[in-house]
Amino acid sequence: MTHSVLHKDDVRIIDALCADLVSMMNVFETIQRQFDPGIVVHLQEKLVAPATCLEQSHELFRSLSRRSGLEALYKNLEAATIDALAAIRTFSEPTGLEESLINFRKAKRKIGRTQEILFQLRHFFPSVNRFFVEPPVCERINELDPEIPPDLPVGLFHLGRDDTPYARASASLYIPESYDHSRTWPVVVALHGGFGHGRDFIWTWLREARSRRFILVAPSSQDMTWSITGIDVDSILLKNILDYITSHWNVERHNILLTGLSDGATYLLARALDRETPFSAFAPVAGVLPPFDFRHVRGRRMYWVHGALDWMFSIDRARQDCALLKTAGADVTLRVIEDLSHTYPREQNDGILTWFHPALALPPA
Repeated sequence: MTHSVLHKDDVRIIDALCADLVSMMNVFETIQRQFDPGIVVHLQEKLVAPATCLEQSHELFRSLSRRSGLEALYKNLEAATIDALAAIRTFSEPTGLEESLINFRKAKRKIGRTQEILFQLRHFFPSVNRFFVEPPVCERINELDPEIPPDLPVGLFHLGRDDTPYARASASLYIPESYDHSRTWPVVVALHGGFGHGRDFIWTWLREARSRRFILVAPSSQDMTWSITGIDVDSILLKNILDYITSHWNVERHNILLTGLSDGATYLLARALDRETPFSAFAPVAGVLPPFDFRHVRGRRMYWVHGALDWMFSIDRARQDCALLKTAGADVTLRVIEDLSHTYPREQNDGILTWFHPALALPPA
């Protein structure tokens, strides 16, 4: 409908802007996968070409006359582009080791804001819509966005203070638009790393949740990271979120996965040691096992993903931790990624999901 009220030259310019935004997000996803403080300059170079293209298409977009009735569309595209360009500038700043880590986190937040805006516009632009779907599902992409009854709460939600988008002790929640209350749905709870936030981390899993149809929640820790040591102030947060989800949607209570990165992985390992847990499976990525009581870990299912190049928690430590868990009776699978540093390997989501719940495996190509 949007294209039908625009001049064909306007359509061409807007489509080009969307294509360049998608291209930049794909490149940044690659950078996130390859991130290592020792190769930041090399990674910065990957953004030069897409940044140039995006700047050019943004300039053309700004030259367009704004069509009446489409003010919100123009405003949102402008905001998404501004955030994307700001992410590029932030990550591309010449800095030292510590500053590069800080800038990487800041850039990821800006990319998260870009994705959040574009996700709401996906129905207007096919290239954007495809970005939020796994390739094997693209042929039936229309099935993922059926006509939604007005009283059915689906889509992306943020639970917490409305006046503070990045408040602590909040949660971002995604209920696939194809949700059907007549059947039960598995749940994935994804915990961010230190200094992270669920509103950013949810994009690590949303494409898979939409494509494979499971409920996704990304909580935000009470403090700047999870309460791994000292008083556990975050378990009540997880309980309250799960209570909220199970009271509003039809959940497979025996299929709830707890996964997370770095500090999130370490915290979930602590919760895997609890006497009682609502989680049926645990998938830590780049974590470390806390020195807690292992008496209750027998039979707990774990799929541990770790990079051979991890500079924060060594692969040797991961192997030792897995051995301890196995000795205590846990059912542990260790997946070592040879080219992975201390960062998130999104391509491993497929293996995690297939291990967790075989029904979530993608259809054959």
